[in-house]
Amino acid sequence: MTGADSGIGRAIATTFGREGANVAVHYGHDQRGAEQTAHAIASHGVRAEVFQADLSDPRNAQRLFEDVVARLGPLDILVNNAGKGADVEHSLDTPLEAFLDVLNVDLVSPWVLAQAAARQMAERGKGVIVNISSVHEEIPSQGGVAYDVAKGGLRMMTRTLALELGPQGVRINNIGPGMTATPMTTDRLHDPEQSDQSLQRIPMGRAAETQEIANVALLLASDDGSYITGSTYFVDGGLMRNVGGA
Repeated sequence: MTGADSGIGRAIATTFGREGANVAVHYGHDQRGAEQTAHAIASHGVRAEVFQADLSDPRNAQRLFEDVVARLGPLDILVNNAGKGADVEHSLDTPLEAFLDVLNVDLVSPWVLAQAAARQMAERGKGVIVNISSVHEEIPSQGGVAYDVAKGGLRMMTRTLALELGPQGVRINNIGPGMTATPMTTDRLHDPEQSDQSLQRIPMGRAAETQEIANVALLLASDDGSYITGSTYFVDGGLMRNVGGA
């Protein structure tokens, strides 16, 4: 479970732990947050191991995978959740370094992890990969060229792997959250002007709670989702219908 130190990642990781899964808790920089997540998971009587890796260097993704397997054994479920964006107002102001950094974290490292996990899963004839994408795999955003491109690529990676891995018993899907109440969105949600501008486009008129994203991840990862593969499930309060997304 990448990016499990806070927000959506923490919610998914703790939900899986509550349901009896041993969880690899990955973090990039917030060790304390990852340890808090692991403590919450362990309270359910399962194992929670903490792993650090800077996924802006995709070579670290391969090392992360190998470390997890060495300590916890082969993966039954991979959740690619870690992500970031480039902090620019206009896409043309995006430095090349920032563009590549976002792609490495949001697309290339998830691919490295998915490839490594899927190889093992295919050999065993079962396994599930869940990628945390975004409504921005469909909806372009001001200043978001790096993030939007990465999430669009994640969509096609998911579709392609689902096509190839289905015969081997491996399922792969995306979850596309809309606005969600996380540490990354705190400032926007507490700014009346920004909040009103964002929420007025959402038919349900509010941001998602992280647990609402985790509930969908649990469905896709469980046997209840045994015939679901190759799709993105938007958890967005109806946003996609309001702005013309697919």
